[in-house]
Amino acid sequence: MRTLWALTYKDCLLLARDRAGLCMMFVMPMLLVAIMTCLQDSTFHSIHETHIPLLLLNDDCDTLGVAIERQIESSGIFAVSRTLDGRRPDREELIQAVARSDFMIGIVIPSRATERIRQQVKQYVENLFNGDEAPLPTHAAIQVEIFLDPVTKSSFRTTLLSTLREYASRTESSLMLKEIIREANRFSPVTIPDFQPSDSRVVIREAYALSGKHAFIPDSVQHNVPAWSMFAIFFIAVSLSGHLIKERDDGSFMRLLTMPCPYYLYLLSKIIVYLAVCLLQFAVIFMMGIYLFPWLGLPALTLDASPVLLLLTGVCSALAAIGYGVAIGKIAATHQQAAIFAAISTVIMAAIGGIWIPVFIMPRPMQLLSAFSPLNWGLEGFYDLFIRDGSLFDILPECALLLLFAALCTGAAIAYDRWSAENR
Repeated sequence: MRTLWALTYKDCLLLARDRAGLCMMFVMPMLLVAIMTCLQDSTFHSIHETHIPLLLLNDDCDTLGVAIERQIESSGIFAVSRTLDGRRPDREELIQAVARSDFMIGIVIPSRATERIRQQVKQYVENLFNGDEAPLPTHAAIQVEIFLDPVTKSSFRTTLLSTLREYASRTESSLMLKEIIREANRFSPVTIPDFQPSDSRVVIREAYALSGKHAFIPDSVQHNVPAWSMFAIFFIAVSLSGHLIKERDDGSFMRLLTMPCPYYLYLLSKIIVYLAVCLLQFAVIFMMGIYLFPWLGLPALTLDASPVLLLLTGVCSALAAIGYGVAIGKIAATHQQAAIFAAISTVIMAAIGGIWIPVFIMPRPMQLLSAFSPLNWGLEGFYDLFIRDGSLFDILPECALLLLFAALCTGAAIAYDRWSAENR
């Protein structure tokens, strides 16, 4: 026990003397979490709160034009303008205004559009009641023109077009029903009242599929705090591997083994010290989410999950990062090799693990590849606790994978160390 205490004290001294390394392990992750959360939260609000400038030229001023105009205004997405420089523009002026990026969207509803639809529907209904099954004429289609700024994304264009088609189809159906009622009243002894549009009887309610009694809608803080905490703890591989190589190069490692010092105690002291560092990183970043982020105008991190389960997930993640750092420190030949490989490999595992880009928007091959990233395992474990109200059984698969990764890395380091000692 005295040997383990002495080794742990020695590793604490090594870590404390590396002030630049300590700064990178704590200050840099804190800045990274704050910056990324602010950026993503700003993006989230911009999607919901920014009003897209739209120039509307409604030459119809009847049912179709009024319906489209009303729906655009009630959507809350667009800042609708009907004038340009204080006067009503014509079609060419509207096109030029959109081309100059003064407006993102320009919509032209042609004159007499509703009347033309009404005449076509009336002709169709009269033919239908007279026994003539001639279809609606299609040669005189009404064109509602939409002009888009060239920088508009194709996904937004598709959504806008489908919405406007829905408004036009609803208006045409309403006109057809009114004409059918009018013609039916000519033959029916009982007068059928005119059709009065009402609110839809089918209501679409949007909600997240959440289980458990504690249901949280995920926000930028609950995504970013665990994500960048995982990224931060895996960066201790740079510091840990560097210390291992330094002790090997200056002869400290060999002197420790001749004291005698069991090899497992040597590794255990490293695990204890760096496990404490990782858990302290978690605590600092989580406290930022709870207390600092509300001061920055961000949502506060809500920790309603079991503290024991949070600690278990954090410990398993930290052990995986420590095992990875030990493997790099034992296999790398120089300090430069260890630093470069540890940093780049951590960035790669973070990229494919969903730290930067959510896994669900990745291409299918990358989604399959993300399942092999230990950062994704830890991140999914925290998501199970934060968002899905998971239990111990829900996080066991991720914890098991992290511990297996730690054991494989540590085993590989020990095997390589013995092999190199035999061939030295």
